[in-house]
Amino acid sequence: MKISIVGTGYVGLVTGTCFAETGVTTVCVDNDLEKIDRLNQGIVPIYEPGLEPLIKKNVEKKRLQFTTSLEESMKDAEVIFIAVGTPPDEDGSADLKHVLSVASEIGRYMKQYVVVATKSTVPVGTAKKVKETIQKELDRRKAKIPFDVASNPEFLKEGAAVDDFLKPDRIVIGINSKQTESIMRKLYKPFLLNNHPILFMDIPSAELTKYAANAMLATRISFMNEIAGLCELVGADINMVRRGIGSDPRIGNKFIYPGTGYGGSCFPKDVQALIRTAQSFQYPLHILRAVEEVNNQQKTVLFEKINTYFGGKISGKTFGIWGLSFKPQTDDMREAPSLALIEKLLEAGARIQAYDPVAMDEARKKVGDRISYANDQYEALIDAHALVLVTEWNEFRLPNFKVIGRLLKEKVVFDGRNIYDPHELAELGFRYYGIGRPEKPHQPS
Repeated sequence: MKISIVGTGYVGLVTGTCFAETGVTTVCVDNDLEKIDRLNQGIVPIYEPGLEPLIKKNVEKKRLQFTTSLEESMKDAEVIFIAVGTPPDEDGSADLKHVLSVASEIGRYMKQYVVVATKSTVPVGTAKKVKETIQKELDRRKAKIPFDVASNPEFLKEGAAVDDFLKPDRIVIGINSKQTESIMRKLYKPFLLNNHPILFMDIPSAELTKYAANAMLATRISFMNEIAGLCELVGADINMVRRGIGSDPRIGNKFIYPGTGYGGSCFPKDVQALIRTAQSFQYPLHILRAVEEVNNQQKTVLFEKINTYFGGKISGKTFGIWGLSFKPQTDDMREAPSLALIEKLLEAGARIQAYDPVAMDEARKKVGDRISYANDQYEALIDAHALVLVTEWNEFRLPNFKVIGRLLKEKVVFDGRNIYDPHELAELGFRYYGIGRPEKPHQPS
């Protein structure tokens, strides 16, 4: 079986590589010649654990190819996946210009029946627009070539995307014909053999499922961040509250960790896009508006704690920041909470020494030389007035606090992910500030 994947961004690259790993002949297409050349040389443009060796393996096996020619990739392909970006437009809605541009090109070059499936995160009604765009090109060519469209949203977590694809919780596919179902079943057969659930449904439902899933997860995060704020006011500890509610099987313990707000390429734009979709039907999504508002406020929480501790006198002080990516196991800094914190600190006249295990290059692209970049986590703390943890990389979990105490000018830690033990730090003479935790840790009686 042969397929074509249009777009070699995060979704397209993982999707194409993992399908190739199951034995499917896969051609990935991108109009970025430099990126394609680098991929053909085995140079991967993103950091994702396990992806690079899979790409190299499947390129060597000739199951995975990269090209700039969509027309070439379509030859004998049974399925064409559209996996290009859908960035937020000025009003927050999903910008479909790249998706529809690909659809137009498919209609221009189509020579035989094919299923065109959207992998990009797109609002309800996009498949209909894709079909109309393809048909318009076929009509212009006076070509009577049958085709079907499908919606096959991805549910990949950055940092665990390869595992998520090869061992999915569920596979969601929106279809409008038995022929499409047959072809998509054939493509996903290796997953069905391992009993991974495949859910066929109508196309609008599949399109909405992706947004609803991300919106639900974002809601859980914002809910916990609001409860964390209340914990600080009433003297409760959010970690205790989290354990208490997480033990309820109706709630569970996933996505109930407080922090500095969600970021990345999905949650912020998907929540916005869902709000805008509902708006177009004059249906206000009150809960999601609150989710977005809470998240925006949460990205300022660490700065407010720092500013309060130093009595508003931040100018001239140096802060050591650990973690720049929006989450561990990725170099993605899109909508990262670290960026909001950095901007606030710089505006207040502070100096910043930052370290991240993999996101330093991305940080330089976004922040430039306005901050200093350390070679390791301890170098970031030399003569700093505080340690500020933003992203909970594993290597930050058990640091040497005796060394940290000697490096810092003031023994104070701002823990944006609640990974440190306040009791331990108090015994070592540190002032500790977490999210939703009392300034003085509770002592057991």
